[in-house]
Amino acid sequence: MKTKKYWKQTLEAYLYLLPAFIILGMFSFYPVAKSIYMSFFDWSLLRKAQYFVGLENYEKILNDSVFRTAITNTLRYVIGYVPLSIGLGLIVAVLLNSKIRFRGPLRVAYFLPWVTSSVAISMVWRWIYNQHYGLLNMMLAGLATVVNTVVEFVTFGHFPEVWQFANPNWLMDPKWTIINIVIISVWQSMGYNMIIFLAGLQNIPHELYEAAQVDGASPWQSFWKITLPLISPTTFFISIISIIGAFKLFTEIYVLYTGRPGPVNSGMTIVYYVYRNAFERYRMGYASAAAYILFAIIFVFTIVQMRASRRRVHYGS
Repeated sequence: MKTKKYWKQTLEAYLYLLPAFIILGMFSFYPVAKSIYMSFFDWSLLRKAQYFVGLENYEKILNDSVFRTAITNTLRYVIGYVPLSIGLGLIVAVLLNSKIRFRGPLRVAYFLPWVTSSVAISMVWRWIYNQHYGLLNMMLAGLATVVNTVVEFVTFGHFPEVWQFANPNWLMDPKWTIINIVIISVWQSMGYNMIIFLAGLQNIPHELYEAAQVDGASPWQSFWKITLPLISPTTFFISIISIIGAFKLFTEIYVLYTGRPGPVNSGMTIVYYVYRNAFERYRMGYASAAAYILFAIIFVFTIVQMRASRRRVHYGS
């Protein structure tokens, strides 16, 4: 009787879960399986017949100089974005976790960019970076005028123009492309990291800081010996999420450079490479192979990070 009742309850549970399984199968499992299958074919939307090519798509991608440029640009972005977004998010979280005035409104203000559309944010920053009427060049030109005026006054006119403002073209100079995107991404994601860090900071028992203070520890020592070790699981979570998100960079580049991967491919990332081949050239098999190379790269980074964190992440108090 117990066995019959058990199987009846199990069947009922699976029947309740069946709609969710169907949705997952249609919109998650099937597309993944289909794209893996397509990656081994010369699959184009411009013709009906598709041809099996084995690993040829993967070989062509790895030998493509544009793909190597995409990997380089993506890694440069990851290296610039991840430490800055985590570091600034932690600094702001520590400051807003202390007893300061208006910390509630400040938390909201810092978090707002995260819940704002990436398209809208990129369009605003496109105006900020504009060479002729952008806010950034206006501010730098004004600052240069102030500096030159002060220096000229102090030196009695011997150095009339110390800062010769060159009015740089931020959007058309390839050397600024990744830096532009890093600034936008850090500004947008810092608030999310701040909120997660705040949750971790507020779980640290205050008695630990009181005991450290009694023992004569400085605030800096308390931060390094108490705060950082106890929020290491939070830091690990944020770093994993940040790295995965950084490798999927696309929207900011597409909007900021109006559908182009920056000047002379300086903003070409792996996801942009996938998009170009899939939806501009309709090479779905080739694009699927590139997507799974991206998956392999992210997987390797995640495994390495998880192994490296075993000695540095401390769970529990």
